[in-house]
Order: sequence, then C-alpha cells, then structure tokens
Amino acid sequence: MGTLRDLQFALQLKIEELRQRDTLIDELELELDTKDELIRRLQEELDRYRATVSLPGPSAAGTACSTQIEDEQRIKRTTVVSAPFTLDPVTSATVSNRSCDKSQQSQRLIQAAFSKNDLLKNLDEGEIRAIIACMYPTPINQGCCVIQEGTSGTQAYVLEEGRLDVTKDGLKLHTIEPEDMFGELALLYDCTHTFSVSAQMDSKLWVIDRKSYQTVLMQSGLSSLSHSMELLNSVPFLQSLPEDVIMKMSDLMEETRYAEGDYIIRQGATGDTFYIISKGQVKVTEKKAGQEEQIVLSKLSETQWFGEKALWGEDVRTVNVIAAGEVTCLVIDREAFRDVIGGLVSDFSHEVQQSHEAKNESNKDPNQLSSSTLSDFQIICQLAVGEFGHVDLVQLKSNIKAFFSMRVLKKKLILSSSQREHLLREGRILMEIHCPFIVRLHKTFRDAECLYILTEACLGGDLSSLLRDTTSTCCCRGYLDEGSTRFYTACVVEALNFLHCRGVIYRNIKPENVVLDEHGYAKLIGSRCLKRVEMGKKTWTFCGTPGYMAPEIVLNKGHSVSADFWSLGVFVFELLSDRLPFSGSDPMKILTATTRGIDQIDFPKTISKSASSLIKKLCRNNPSERLGSQRNGAKDIQKHKWFEGFNWDGLCKRTLNPPIIPKVKHPLDSSACDHYCTEGVTGDSDWADF
Repeated sequence: MGTLRDLQFALQLKIEELRQRDTLIDELELELDTKDELIRRLQEELDRYRATVSLPGPSAAGTACSTQIEDEQRIKRTTVVSAPFTLDPVTSATVSNRSCDKSQQSQRLIQAAFSKNDLLKNLDEGEIRAIIACMYPTPINQGCCVIQEGTSGTQAYVLEEGRLDVTKDGLKLHTIEPEDMFGELALLYDCTHTFSVSAQMDSKLWVIDRKSYQTVLMQSGLSSLSHSMELLNSVPFLQSLPEDVIMKMSDLMEETRYAEGDYIIRQGATGDTFYIISKGQVKVTEKKAGQEEQIVLSKLSETQWFGEKALWGEDVRTVNVIAAGEVTCLVIDREAFRDVIGGLVSDFSHEVQQSHEAKNESNKDPNQLSSSTLSDFQIICQLAVGEFGHVDLVQLKSNIKAFFSMRVLKKKLILSSSQREHLLREGRILMEIHCPFIVRLHKTFRDAECLYILTEACLGGDLSSLLRDTTSTCCCRGYLDEGSTRFYTACVVEALNFLHCRGVIYRNIKPENVVLDEHGYAKLIGSRCLKRVEMGKKTWTFCGTPGYMAPEIVLNKGHSVSADFWSLGVFVFELLSDRLPFSGSDPMKILTATTRGIDQIDFPKTISKSASSLIKKLCRNNPSERLGSQRNGAKDIQKHKWFEGFNWDGLCKRTLNPPIIPKVKHPLDSSACDHYCTEGVTGDSDWADF
C-alpha cells in the first residue's frame, strides 16, 4: 500500500490526465464545428452543381433554372415588390364566372400536379379547386416555345399530354412529363425566366395566369374572413367588441373538422375551448348517474356555439357534444381569447411616443431645408448604385458640415417596373415619420427625368457589410456575437414598435436595410415595401425579400404587421449564424422552405438556447401567435429572456454604448464636388405628378 504522498501524486496525475482530455475534447469539438461548416458549404456547392444538370422530379424545371449562387444572394439580395393589385368588381366577377370545361381525368391530373408541387400544395383544398376551375387549355405544336429564356411571364402551366424540353443556354437540363407543373414563380411576381421550355412533340397544357391566381386567393381570404367574422358577431357576448378585435379573434380561431360520431366535448372532462359551428350539426347529450343511455338534450346547427364558459375559467363539461354527420367548427382556447381581450388596452404608451418625437430635436434644423432647392446641394461622391438609380453623398453649400444622402431615381425605370405607387407611398409615410431608429426623409425634388430624395446620411455602413468585415471586433467568422446582435435587434424592435403604433408595416427587414449612424446606432432605411394598413385589416401584395418573407405573404393569405415579426426572427438567425434559415439555390426553393416553417430547421451551435427560443416564437406559422402580435405588443419581445438585463431605456436615450463606433471619413476634396442640373426642378409638393 502506497504512502499518502504516493496517493496524492497519483491523484494529481489523474487530474492532469482529465485536464488534457478536456482540452482534447474542446479541440475535437472545434474541429467538428469546422467540418460541419465545410460540409454545409460543400452541400451548397453540390446544390449549385445540381441546378445546372438534369434532375428528376416534378419541380426539376424550377430547380434546374437557377443561376444565382447563394453567396451572391447574400451580397445583393433583391427586394421583390409585385405590381399593385386591387380586387375590383369586374375582375372578381370575371374570375368567379370563368370555368373551363374539364373532364374528370383532366381535373384529377391537374389536382395531382398541385399535390406534387412543393409550394402550391400548401394551399387550401377550396383554393386549389377554384384555381383549377380558372385554368384553360392551350395546344403547343412540336418545336414551339412555351417559355423563352430572358423574358418575363405571368403564367404557370400543367402538362397533360406530350413532352417538353427545359434548356438553358442551349443545353438541355430536363424533360417535363405529363402531370408536371412549371413556371409557378410567375404567379407570385414579375420574374425573369432563366430557362426555356419547348415542345418535343405536339402537347396539351393547362394554363393559369397571375391575375386570376391572385384574385382567387384574395377572394378566398376575404370570404373566409367575412364568414368567420359573421359567425363571431352572431355570438351575443362578443357583439360589444370592436371590429378590429373581432378580426384578430377570427385570425386566431382554427378550423377543425369532425367525422360523424366524434366526441367534440366529453362529459366530466375539463376544458378551455370555445366552439362555433361553421358547417354541419351536433347533438348535445347527457348521461345521468345510474343510467346507461345518454339523453339527447338538443341539437345545434350552423352559427350556433357551445363551450363559452371555458373562456372565463376552468370548466368541467357537464354534457357531451357529438358530431351528427360531418361537422366543421371554429375553435379558440382560453389563453388566445384572453390575449385578444387584453389587446383592447393600447400596447404603446404616450410617454414612449413622446420620447421618440423629442429625439427629432437633435436632427437637422428643418427650417434650414424647407426653402432649399436642388441647386443648394453639391455632390461629394457616389455612395451606392441601386435598382432605379444611385445614391450620392451631398452637402449644403451654405453649411459644409451638413451632410445628407440624395437618392437619384430615374422615372422611366420606376414606371416600366410598375413601382410608381409603391415609391410614392414610401415617400408619404417617411415624410410623416420622425423616429431616431428610422432614417429620416427631409425633402424630395423632381425634374423631367429623375426623382431626388434627400435623407439623413448614415455613413457607418449597413449590417450586411459588417457581417463581411473580418476585422470587426464584434464579427467572428461572418456572424456577430450575441451582445452585438442583441443591440442591433433592439434598435430594429424600437423602429418596428414606432411604425406599428402608426399602422405601418415595413415588410423588408434584412441586414442590408439596417444602417449605422456615426454614433454606431442602427436605423431602418426607407423601403418600397412600407404600407399603412388599418387596424385589423390585411394586405395581399407579394412584397419583401425571399428568405425573409412570412409564409402568409408567400401563400397569398393576406398579411399585416405580424409579417414583420417573422422577418425579425430570420434577421436574428442570420446575424448569429451568417446564413438564412430558409435558403436554397433558387427563389422557389427558398419560398418552399419558408412554407415548411422554422420547426424544420436545424439551429447551429452559434445560436444560444434563449436566442433560439426568441426566433421560434417570432417565426410561428400562425401570424396571431407570434411574439409581438399579442396583447402586449413589442413589450413581449422586450421581456423575453434573451433580452434579460438589456437597458431599453438607455437605448432610447442613446446613453447605451453601441458595439462599435464606425470610423466615418468624409471625402471633402472640393475638386471632386459636382452639382445637380436644376433646370425644371420642382419641390416635393408636385412630386406625385410624374
């Protein structure tokens, strides 16, 4: 037996051995993370390779046509804003009355094509039936072209007879077989086809155009909303509630179907759910003590309800409710109901609004700009090139310390892309909004060819650039540390809080649209996706950036401010991981991944459990269930455990130290300065006349 010293020495050796093993484990985990990242990048390369060769399956035509690589999408991800769409009575009546005769065989084939399509199979059965009813046949002769590479289109197709070739740059990629659908991206927005489709032989296609598709889905959404609101308004104890509360409740109510004989409520069970019968009939029965048979007390039909006591507290069911045939009910539970009722109290305090307004005193003196003309500014340098023009850094000639950004937009490009209405709406909204977390629009000008939009200059760069800056202290391997992400996310939350309070949705949150001012604080820039939506109402415009869009936008279900909270969750995910949760080698893959939801996504180790919790609560598929969409509004986001200890008051008062202070250098070489041509220039009062 060894001495005590020998045992202590042996113990010390064991401790040292365990330390070495811990070090080795840490090194192996780091190596594993590196290999995981390598596998992810190799998988992306493989996806891009597959996008250029023949791939089997019904979505191969959409998959094979991709030419964009994901890195390019990260650097310059395009905002998609479809042309304005209004459900006018003429269009609505035309689509409703359009019903092309189809054989049972044709209907089954088209139905099967929808079922195989990764995106459109997510539509409701009624919506798919209505779309199929609008589809019309067209014959294609051998050798004729259906889709020409480089053109834009508004139609999607289902092949019933024949075969079609998919080619790109003259190279054959795929053969489209009967029961395949292609071109479906054109139903969502005005995209440019990156492939050609031509007939191998005489073929027959079924066609649906974008306007009919959008009309059907908007009609369906409005009809469903109207029906559920009608049912809710028929309930006496709900009739005193405001319309916007009833509308929010209709969003939360889930449609549930029951087969004949199903127990909807069972006697003796506890319940927290309220039911309104949408279709069918139920029987209410009771089984008394000592009796084997149930006594039928009554029968309830469409528009009648039951289970209302459960909304006010714990309810022990005293009767059975059984489906008498097929039954459809609208269902809401106690917690969701209380969230809606709690929403009757305003989510935003007057003090917060006053705080925001007070911050504008620190902005440039508006009197300095109110009488200014375009000739009062000189160009320092060009900052960026955009879709419709470019952005200049300018300064006032009378005050060389007053710097601004000037967006110079070409009218022809705006009009040709049907973006006039969106751009004018952006200008009207931003002129009314003065928030320290939103880039301020000061003034607008126009001449015969261009529009000029004068905004404050935020020269610290955008967050997308920060993610690519490997020298930044807060950026590690392409993603931000948790503290920096929390700060920038909080800035965006404050901006959204301000907008939503005024009934405005942003719809385009992404790192490229968040810029830093000279103090390091983040601000949302202006966007064509801005829109004012009345409380409780929805809008149907396909709008945003693929990968950031909420599923209700992708599926044309109608959306409201809740869509911004989904995008916020994606924003946090990207800042913490350097990748999007919903990604792919082409837009259709990205949109399809979005409809599958956040629960199908594997979170990287760089995202902590509390951050994952926040992201998943923001990215709930039901818009009304998202964090921020409930009775406390943005306060629920602020109180989430990921923000525990964060100084929100310091953020609003700008006493909080930002993660980085940008090193902003103004190129003031007067020899580089230029001037705008001022012939025919007018101020913003006439801006909308172009």
